[in-house]
Amino acid sequence: MDNESGLQRRLTGRQLTMIGLGGAIGTGLFLGSSLAISQAGPATILAYLICAGVALVIGWSLAEMVVVHPEAGAFGVIAHRYLGPWAGFVVRWTYWTIQVIAIGGEVIAAGIYVQFWWPSLPLWVPVTVFSVVVLAVNAAAVKLFGEVEYWFAMVKVVAIIVFILLGVVLITVGLPGAEATGVSNLTAHDGFLPNGMSGLFLAMVFVLFSYIGTEAVSMTAAESENPERDIPRAARRMVTRLSLFYVLAIAIVLIVVPWTVTAQGGTVTESPFVTVFSAAGIPAAATIMNFVVLTAALSSANTNLYLTTRMMHSLAANGYAPAWTGRLSSSGVPRNALTLSALGLALAAIISAASESGAYLALFGVSVFGALVVWLLIMVTHHAFRRTRAAQGLPPSPVRLWGAPVTSVVVMLFLAAVLISTLFIEDLRPAWWAGIPFFVILSVAYAVTSRRAKTPA
Repeated sequence: MDNESGLQRRLTGRQLTMIGLGGAIGTGLFLGSSLAISQAGPATILAYLICAGVALVIGWSLAEMVVVHPEAGAFGVIAHRYLGPWAGFVVRWTYWTIQVIAIGGEVIAAGIYVQFWWPSLPLWVPVTVFSVVVLAVNAAAVKLFGEVEYWFAMVKVVAIIVFILLGVVLITVGLPGAEATGVSNLTAHDGFLPNGMSGLFLAMVFVLFSYIGTEAVSMTAAESENPERDIPRAARRMVTRLSLFYVLAIAIVLIVVPWTVTAQGGTVTESPFVTVFSAAGIPAAATIMNFVVLTAALSSANTNLYLTTRMMHSLAANGYAPAWTGRLSSSGVPRNALTLSALGLALAAIISAASESGAYLALFGVSVFGALVVWLLIMVTHHAFRRTRAAQGLPPSPVRLWGAPVTSVVVMLFLAAVLISTLFIEDLRPAWWAGIPFFVILSVAYAVTSRRAKTPA
């Protein structure tokens, strides 16, 4: 049940799907995707549909490659193999960095949600407690991690399903004490596309970030019981369900609440989810919703810590991180890599708490820029994967991306356009200010470490 890296194959197919959903569904959906809605209005539904297609292509491309190479480090190791050591180094360190930033943000968010019940509680108390909890879960055997994450993610999935069902009833026939809303809100305020096509494209820039995390399934390949069977199945199910949840939930939000209201953002008590639950006569709707977003934050932090730990373990295997981070515990967990990732988590959480400082803005910029670059390099790797295997006369992967290479090229162009467009969006412009220096530093670090790095067989 082990593989050549020493990691243990203990994750089941049902756990893989939920790990993917847990990594992708964060708190943004539940509190309203206000930035996207403020740009496109009701047409945000189309933005979620288009970006779902992009996420599906990326997930399918990863499944095609990972089935052939079910190794620790997933797309980072595959980029090393097909694009060269520099790409493997940059992809893995970039992914580790952006996920560490994400963990810090989610743990801080979880602490804030606890203050909903106990406003006088110092923020550092729940942040410390939750950090210890996710560290303990990740330090245990991978099978326990998979089971905990399965139920964490299940809370989010059940909440979304209940919301969708209640929303459909509220829209069509109404609920006790609440008349049917109909669908007039889709066109009542300056039409379905109030800001034109430019507004739709700008919304897609923000919506695309909602799908970051769909690559999580590929990271589990080295610890999957049957990667050839489970990874493709989990990737397709995860992206399909995620897309369905996002599109239907956002559609109900925009139908039930005027987009001009949702675009203003808000707190847990103002969430469209609370609006629907309250109309259904569910008592303490805000309290229930707060529990759901708390679970969502912890689930994302839990999964992302797993991803950073495995990526660090992969870097150590190639000599791109300290050798001690590659050592495994008796239960097959890279606890040293977990320790280093946790130090990054603490740093990100401290900086995230200082919301007025420019440091948090720089971290957010690195995260945005890095995520788009990682996705771009994944698609470039997929193109090289197919071309190289064909040139060497090797058999094709048992999983094939539909429409490739056309679909992969279209997605590459889309991602490049989104990356360039961040230059023209004031809130996202810091992505370039922080992203370019970050990649320069990474390239210098690669030049220093490459002399002692190992090349995979």
